[in-house]
Amino acid sequence: MNATLKILTVLVLTALYDAAGAATGEMPADTSRKRPVPSARKVMRQDSMNHAAMGHAMMGMEMQHSLSMMSHLYSRSLPMNRNGSGTSWHPDQTPMYMYMLHTPKWMYMLHYSVFLRHTNQNFNNPGKKGRDTQFDAPNWFMGMAQRQIGARGLLAFKGMISLDPLTVGANGYPLLFQSGETYKGRRLIDRQHQHDLFSELSVGYTHAFSPTTDLFAYVGFPGEPALGPPAFMHRISSFNNPDSPLGHHWTDATHITFGVATVGFRYKILKLEASNFTGREPNENRFGFDRPRFDSYSYRLSVNPSPTLAIQFSQGFLKGPEALEPNENVTRTTASLLHSKSLAGRPDQYVSSALVWGMNSHDGHNENAYLAESSLQLGRLALFGRYENIAKSPTELGLVSSDTPYIGPEQLTVNNLTLGINYRLVQYQRTDLVLGAQLTGSKPERFLEPIYGKTPLSGQIYLRITPSLMPPMR
Repeated sequence: MNATLKILTVLVLTALYDAAGAATGEMPADTSRKRPVPSARKVMRQDSMNHAAMGHAMMGMEMQHSLSMMSHLYSRSLPMNRNGSGTSWHPDQTPMYMYMLHTPKWMYMLHYSVFLRHTNQNFNNPGKKGRDTQFDAPNWFMGMAQRQIGARGLLAFKGMISLDPLTVGANGYPLLFQSGETYKGRRLIDRQHQHDLFSELSVGYTHAFSPTTDLFAYVGFPGEPALGPPAFMHRISSFNNPDSPLGHHWTDATHITFGVATVGFRYKILKLEASNFTGREPNENRFGFDRPRFDSYSYRLSVNPSPTLAIQFSQGFLKGPEALEPNENVTRTTASLLHSKSLAGRPDQYVSSALVWGMNSHDGHNENAYLAESSLQLGRLALFGRYENIAKSPTELGLVSSDTPYIGPEQLTVNNLTLGINYRLVQYQRTDLVLGAQLTGSKPERFLEPIYGKTPLSGQIYLRITPSLMPPMR
């Protein structure tokens, strides 16, 4: 995408210009030239210009003040609560679980999640497909840093790692009806793939034209393109659920992409982004870096109409995302509505929900995935749930092979309902230890019942370790 590269070049030059202004302490405009004594008309015009200059100066002071209180990673005028994965948006009332450190020039954040759990899939159907148990520890750790550059610039870095390759296993963890990616050259079925050790290494730069207008660039290797809602592990609505959604590869699987370049423009409550990125999913070497291809692209329109809502629509054109079908391109379309709201004026009581739709289009077929999830936090106690309706192909569920001809529906629909509860056992040094449990009931269509059982049940218990809820910024 030549337009993306051109805008990135302009932003790099702008960053250097802002940095030069910050180093010299000079304003961008040159007012050192001598001028003749103006006429009365010119005096009036000059007075008007002085008022405008004062307005710009006040804007700069407001922006510096807002940054000193911590801002969004890609806007000096937005609250940090709006930060999602990649460059996506959360509602402004989204709670944050993280540690923070301020220095005179930099601000740092660290957040993470570690689940120590036992999962038991399809436990009520002995001998049926997908029945499996496992002890494991899904996890991720993300650090962020940002600082102002000059009067209008903002520089941001993000790094995310996952120890899944060590704590989950080479072929991921059991998850009934899940599909996507490979292990030893074979399709993963009824299992969720592990995530890469290096899940994000990115840098972003934003130039503020005014408190209502920003232009930003984001580059990641790996990173996340402008496609889909915030990734599931970063949505507070799924904060308490260790499992990936079954529609992960319909909505947010591009959150680990080896090679991403994004440019975006914000005006008030609207944001428009475009990305050029690598379409292929990460390979099986979870400790390394894949070759960047920059052969795919996407766009996303986001709007936050109120502090409690975040809405997005996006579409991506992915070149050969799956390793087993390298010549099969996919058009992915997504839409989502996120809601977060504090309750009773207490930061530790809130409700956070998400409605997500994703569609993969390829070979003349459209496969849809629908998700609704919510989490109700009441002090130390949390109640949460997730419902999914998804259509998967027989190939994705391993029902088609060269040895066994397949005779059945072209799309197979699965309904999943998960209900869970957890309770904070200990809070020490702003770190939480939480005990939780959840139960998932699946309702596959009749064609799948002889294979998986009529109503497969899956459950798990876990201990979760995360930073404590961060108090509101004052």
